[in-house]
Amino acid sequence: MIDLSMIEWSSIEWGDIALATWETLVMTGVSLFFTVLIGLPLGILLFVTSQGQLLEQRALYRVLSFVANVLRSVPFLILLIVMIPVTVILIGTSLGVEGAIPPLVVATSPFFARLVENVLREVDRGVIEACQAMGIRTHRIIFGALLPEALPGLLAATTVTAITLISYAAMSGVIGGGGLGDLAIRFGYQRFQTEVMVITVALLVVLVQLIQYAGDRLVLHFSRK
Repeated sequence: MIDLSMIEWSSIEWGDIALATWETLVMTGVSLFFTVLIGLPLGILLFVTSQGQLLEQRALYRVLSFVANVLRSVPFLILLIVMIPVTVILIGTSLGVEGAIPPLVVATSPFFARLVENVLREVDRGVIEACQAMGIRTHRIIFGALLPEALPGLLAATTVTAITLISYAAMSGVIGGGGLGDLAIRFGYQRFQTEVMVITVALLVVLVQLIQYAGDRLVLHFSRK
């Protein structure tokens, strides 16, 4: 157990802490943007091509489902290492905030897509059937009825994904990904600066709580509508 009375708080470099926090927020925000950009269409495609849905294509669904499952099954730390050559080609470096974003997106996009698929399955089937009965085209059913009905669930899925990204961003510090994880490893673990470890863990907890609170409020707001 950590004895907080033994920690030398005066030796903490608060500038480094602030920079690492900002880097974690940047990694999470940028990665979340691209995750939603990729994962939302993929999740919609998984849903509409599944059995009994609007654009049933069993072969396509199986391929997409297989790819999503494979990517989800790879532990993130292994994915970080495996993707180093690809990240260098795409970004020019595998280090720092920029180097951490590609593996973060690859890791969370299929995860988010599966969440989207599950959320869309929870939408009342009667909504789709009513739209079909009125002769509404498929793309209008998806964007005009299905997605608006599923909005609270999609916001909840985005919140879960953002929290997952916080934890993955911290893990990226193992390969010098920057942020609070990198700070905790370089100073808290390798240099035995317990105070840095305590503060980084506390900040990560605070970030998760803030994201969860904001997500819950958004879900509640749109559920009332």
